[in-house]
Amino acid sequence: MALLGSRTLSKDDGRYRTHFRMINEQQVEDITIDFFYKPHTITLLTCTVLSLMYFAFTRDDGNQDSNVRVGLIVIVSFFSVISVLAFPNGPFTRPHPAIWRIVFGLSVLYFLFLVFIIFLNWEQVKGLMYWLDPNLRYAKREADIMEYAVNCHVITWERILSHFDIFAFSHFWGWGMKALLIRSYGLCWTISITWELTELFFMHLLPNFAECWWDQVILDILLCNGGGIWLGMTVCRFLEMRTYHWASIKHIHTTTGKIKRAVLQFTPASWTYVRWFDPKSSFQRVAGVYLFMIIWQLTELNTFFLKHIFVFPACHALSWGRILFIGIITAPTVRQYYAYLTDTQCKRVGTQCWVFGAIAFLEALACVKFGQDLFSKTQILYVVLWLLCVAFITFLCLYVMVWYAETYGPREKSLSECEDSIYTETGDNMSVKESDSVTRPTTRRRGKGSGNNKPVNGVEK
Repeated sequence: MALLGSRTLSKDDGRYRTHFRMINEQQVEDITIDFFYKPHTITLLTCTVLSLMYFAFTRDDGNQDSNVRVGLIVIVSFFSVISVLAFPNGPFTRPHPAIWRIVFGLSVLYFLFLVFIIFLNWEQVKGLMYWLDPNLRYAKREADIMEYAVNCHVITWERILSHFDIFAFSHFWGWGMKALLIRSYGLCWTISITWELTELFFMHLLPNFAECWWDQVILDILLCNGGGIWLGMTVCRFLEMRTYHWASIKHIHTTTGKIKRAVLQFTPASWTYVRWFDPKSSFQRVAGVYLFMIIWQLTELNTFFLKHIFVFPACHALSWGRILFIGIITAPTVRQYYAYLTDTQCKRVGTQCWVFGAIAFLEALACVKFGQDLFSKTQILYVVLWLLCVAFITFLCLYVMVWYAETYGPREKSLSECEDSIYTETGDNMSVKESDSVTRPTTRRRGKGSGNNKPVNGVEK
């Protein structure tokens, strides 16, 4: 019996490691050009050492400020090289695992930078910002030079059209990207609505959260956010119903086909069907979705608190650069968190998800430390009501999702019983099936083309 128990434990442990590796160390299954997937560690070491020697002995080191800047840039560059060698791939392998290793490495660097910032005082932080960009000395808070929610009763076409600027497009495009990550109408609409409520509850701290009702409800929720959600979910449905049959670029004989295959390397290798909640979900899963909502709202709040407390405009590189970077690391984070939440065999979060959570809380901690004057005006009742409101709307959303699935939706596969694959048209002899799903216990497919497959370039599709 002891031997049998040992074997069972070993089997479960191996299954756990396999499921965790699927989201933390995804392997490449469609190697098209072997050269790009071989280690080349000695070559990389030689190139880095030679380049370091060249720049160290040839550049002019007379400018102290330039020395520090170049030194920091080289540190980031070499840390990225180490990231390629040492860090995990994460859940994605397109366009190349090395890119996602670098992304993870940069997120670790940002995390360490936030840890460093926490131990500085306000004067040192301002000195660091002015060193990065001397123009920040003259920056002013947007709330000090602009008025918000003025003359809301005046509604004209000219005034409405004036709100369709670059920020409105960023709302639309941003929600399109968020829908691609979350892949759920229910959760996307819930996050969109709760964010507008978040603005109301924190309006006493950030005046730029004040908006006219028609701006908040019609322009933001319905048009910009709703349009972005529709676009993102339409793309999701399109990718779910298609399959890629990947073939090596070496097996494609036309120039057009080779170019098309190279471009498609920057598209997903497969598309994971997601189902955040079902009628048999445990309370732990419900709490996990609620935590997901809170951290999402916290990350959004950090964007506004950071530029308000540290005083830099929305158009500054510190603002849009952070938004772009957070958006990139959110992709593997959501994938890893979803697998942890829905796959019972995955008992720990992925490394990128862990680092993302740490970044979100450290950003909030930095805001609280250096914005004590601002947060001293916090009305605790509003914060408590905000948490309760988000909880209520989250549970309501999950209930509606389950009711709709039971009443109108067909039987859908959960993550533990589906094989994730994408479907696409085959062309130029470039198609071979590829899948990078979290689990593959079955061979069921979705969409058309699930009949008998014919070999393409000697590989079954």
